[in-house]
Amino acid sequence: MSGRRGAAGRREKGRGRGSQGGRGSQGGRGSQAGGGSQGGRGSQGGGGSQGGRGSQGGRGSQTGGGSQGGGPAPPPSSTSPPPPSSTSQPPPSGKAPPSSSKEATRLATRPDFGTVGKPCVVRANHFLVNLVDKDLVLYEVAISPKASKGVNRLIISELVRLHLGTLRRKNCSTSTPRRDGKKYTVAIKEVGRADVHSLRQFLEGRLLDSPQDTIKALDIVLRQTPTNQHTILGQSFFSPHFEGRVDLHGGVDCWQGFYQSLRPTQMGLSLNIDISATSFYKGGRVTDFVSEYLHVRDLSTPLNSTNRKKLREALIGVRVETTYSSTRFRISDITELRLDELTFVDKKNNTMYVTDFFNMTYGLPIAYPHLPCLQAGHDKSVKFLPIEFCKIVPGQRYSKILNARQAAALMGAIRIRPKDHEDGILKMVEQNKYKTDSFARAFGLSVSNKMISINARVLPAPTLKYHRSTCTPQVGEWEMTGKKMVNGARVDYWTAINFSPWKTEREVQKFCNDLVVTCNSIGMDFKKFPCVALRVADSNNIESALRNLNQEIQGALNVQNERLQLLIVILPDTADSYGKIKKICETELGIVSQCLQSKYISKAGKAYRESVALKINVKVGGRNTVLNDAYRRQIPYLTDKATIIFGADVTHPPSGDDSSPSIAAVVASMDWPEVTKYKGLVSAQAPRKEMISDLYRGGESPGRMIRELLISFRQSTGKVPQRIIFYRDGVSDGQFGQVLLYELDQIKKACYSLGENYKPAVTFVVVQKRHHTRLFPEVHHGPNMHDPNMTVRTGNILPGTVVDRCICHPTQFDFFLSSHAGILGTTRPTHYHVLYDENKFTADGIQTLTNNLCYTYARCTRSVSIVPPAYYAHLAAFRARYYMEGNQLAKVKENVKDFMFYC
Repeated sequence: MSGRRGAAGRREKGRGRGSQGGRGSQGGRGSQAGGGSQGGRGSQGGGGSQGGRGSQGGRGSQTGGGSQGGGPAPPPSSTSPPPPSSTSQPPPSGKAPPSSSKEATRLATRPDFGTVGKPCVVRANHFLVNLVDKDLVLYEVAISPKASKGVNRLIISELVRLHLGTLRRKNCSTSTPRRDGKKYTVAIKEVGRADVHSLRQFLEGRLLDSPQDTIKALDIVLRQTPTNQHTILGQSFFSPHFEGRVDLHGGVDCWQGFYQSLRPTQMGLSLNIDISATSFYKGGRVTDFVSEYLHVRDLSTPLNSTNRKKLREALIGVRVETTYSSTRFRISDITELRLDELTFVDKKNNTMYVTDFFNMTYGLPIAYPHLPCLQAGHDKSVKFLPIEFCKIVPGQRYSKILNARQAAALMGAIRIRPKDHEDGILKMVEQNKYKTDSFARAFGLSVSNKMISINARVLPAPTLKYHRSTCTPQVGEWEMTGKKMVNGARVDYWTAINFSPWKTEREVQKFCNDLVVTCNSIGMDFKKFPCVALRVADSNNIESALRNLNQEIQGALNVQNERLQLLIVILPDTADSYGKIKKICETELGIVSQCLQSKYISKAGKAYRESVALKINVKVGGRNTVLNDAYRRQIPYLTDKATIIFGADVTHPPSGDDSSPSIAAVVASMDWPEVTKYKGLVSAQAPRKEMISDLYRGGESPGRMIRELLISFRQSTGKVPQRIIFYRDGVSDGQFGQVLLYELDQIKKACYSLGENYKPAVTFVVVQKRHHTRLFPEVHHGPNMHDPNMTVRTGNILPGTVVDRCICHPTQFDFFLSSHAGILGTTRPTHYHVLYDENKFTADGIQTLTNNLCYTYARCTRSVSIVPPAYYAHLAAFRARYYMEGNQLAKVKENVKDFMFYC
């Protein structure tokens, strides 16, 4: 029995408005993507860092913390309140810590609109929806026996066709036959009416609570026609008949589609439409898939164990249809034995070969007896399905990891220039024919076919401070030429190890010599010679080679009571080597490492070496650049009193993995007022749990992330944070209330544990990249004809473009900010939503601060697309995946944890 709701009895009540789309990673799973650009998140060069949110282009400049070198920060004030310390005791047990549940039940409202910046006009892929007052009825629909979503949709469609008149009654029950002979009982019960009047009041800002039932009911109406015509994935629709289908090879296709969601905005209801693409299994014979997927032409020979394992991983969960009976099954496994070795016990208790059964029952000789056999069902109900008699049912998403070639082809289909992207959306709107849609017309809905034009602003770039110089970025980027790091770190003890069989010791030695020269030329104090000789090691024995090297280093440095500050590692070509090296260095040996891909060593130029140098500087405690106004204490809401900025994110295990834990990471600034140096902590928690479990742990020995980072801030700056700004990544709209109630409560309890009267003002901001709003320039110019006052070279909007009108929430405090210059594809602005604000930010205050922080990212001399603390939290959480030992997370060594090791 499955309980569902429907609008006006037409179908079950709509799902939530969660958006889809990855974080712009190039190679990940065959995830749906919506044409986002790869610009502004990370740098291509240097460090062999795997798993960033990388942008291509831009030299990697790092911003970290440290006190070595020029440009020290102004001395701390002596008037700060009593600081928390690592020995602080919790308040008396008789007093309960404060709970924020009551005060945080309502999200922050917009205080005003921003005015800072140069005015401009942009277009957004939102289309106005006009609504006629009509009486909308909500029904609860129960279908028995329980069926899949697809079958439920067919049942509802059949029900409407056969019994539309009956459905107008408040309650009814009927049986609907299906083509497979099954009968389903459908019970329908009226549960309420959609309040269109309240929706209008909400859209006009006169009502704070969103009438979600009404919005979802209307969303269902607009989704009904595409639901009947296309393959549905979440909020998106796909079809092999849309233009742009691409063969990804290996039995996989890229299908084009569109995302659609009805959203409440300041200008009324809008339909957010974007073009999308994702990977699907090719429909057709399973034997064809096997040949293409495994690159095997001759299927008459047995598969080896490696290929059988690959095939099993690719096909488990896939729906197939048999050629002899047209029955559909879901594959549960692949047999270890070959088909001609398989036997089963029939109803007469006789043992029979599977090959004989198919020959005798269906008259089908077996052409590929040496292949394994597909299995459907489990335990006693297992069914054997010979591969050659099965076809893959079309329209099934391919969610496995794409290989490099497939990922590149998929990204090529997604990364399209802004003009082409906008044209593609408009063409999709035209194809969908919303104006003549029978469901929309029946419910009094009409959709405009024109994108919305919005008055936006371009925020000015901040001035950056280097050692004895400043610079102002131009179009989101700047050069290191003639500049030195604001705080160049000192490196006395370093060495290198080469795991690549393709690079000679001489090549590595030359690169290291050149790197040392580059580091010193841009402000570091880097000793010329390593503390122990450079090593060449076998990539098959990475762990033992690192342990042996560490023992030798300890022996050489123990006399001086020093530790190795940096290990340069030349990576081998094996895919898992990076994770092994990071895990053993950071959780066992306590070594900060900089990994480099071997292909860059011989041809590395100055730009590449500078990129690596900037990463190294922050990893060993230096800072590359800081905001000049922060140094001069002239940034509102930041430099007037001690402020700590947090970033938090949770990464989840891959699709299909329900046992591995999720990883939470929290970082916090350690160098007020400059806020460029961040300490990071990680924690494992229940699989797919989005709320961070380890923010605070009470009891007689309170501790964990927030408390530990507050104490570290005090120890680093000599100040007690009087203001907390918390940037939280990875939270969807539907989780706002839950994450705010729980995580804000944990933050306040952590503060209370450090002192009964310690109540810093908290601002909680959600950072969202997984949405489908795109901003386009008002006028598109041809290649090499861009107007520098309107677009960047790629035709994207200018960095610093901010929108807080029209397409934003009717009453809540949110804005879209494109802080980076999109290099590839179409810029995806970041959506910032202020959920809670005790610091009384103005719109200009939070928008300007957020944009300025995007110029302080540690790994590139470009502004990045999301605020750095949220970005760092993602990097730290991703790095911690390498630390897993079963379901346990190895701990990072204390001497490593104090640095930005995750960069």
